Amino acid sequence: MREVFQQELREVQDRLVETAQLVADSIEKATRAFNSSDVSLAEEVIADDDRIDQLTVALDELAITILARQQPVARDLRIVVSALRISASLERMGDMSTHISQLARYRFPDKVVPKSLRPTFAEMGALDVDIARKLVELLRTEDVVLAEEIRNEDDKIDALHLSVFDKVLGETWKGQAVDTVDATLASRYHERFADHAVSISKKVQYLVTGDWDPEKSAL
Repeated sequence: MREVFQQELREVQDRLVETAQLVADSIEKATRAFNSSDVSLAEEVIADDDRIDQLTVALDELAITILARQQPVARDLRIVVSALRISASLERMGDMSTHISQLARYRFPDKVVPKSLRPTFAEMGALDVDIARKLVELLRTEDVVLAEEIRNEDDKIDALHLSVFDKVLGETWKGQAVDTVDATLASRYHERFADHAVSISKKVQYLVTGDWDPEKSAL
């Protein structure tokens, strides 16, 4: 029975990694679709979100089954409970990729944001993609150094997010109302994607160390 239990725990981790990989692919495609007005790629991201949703539901069902049947304690219990919470964040990250892609689809064949903001969004997108790739490795290896790297990159995205608001609220902003709304939403989606990754990184750190800092609680 113990060997079966350990196999189930390994399956939980494998499913988390699989889902995180799909999320990383999703944000990579979403940012390309957003920055290049590639409506076909945007549609692909939107359609693929169902797969992420299905995987997170299946993972949650597995975790609940383990809790009910095995009644884990100590680190095993942390693994299962953390998996449930990480699964929810991964699902939301997939949603953020979808929202970014929907903006690209709605504005096709035009670009979503004015030319003056495109370098900022290109940088935000590149950071989100890098964070997502590191998150896959973090879930695979539990290397907490990667968690710190994710937080550092999130700080950069936060700064870019604020710069977008400064731009659209500034006196020199020439965009129309729709440009302001699109830029604000797009910036928020990029920023929230990274926030969820940080939330997951904190849970992995808790899983590895068993320590939880209330000052760094999950989002």
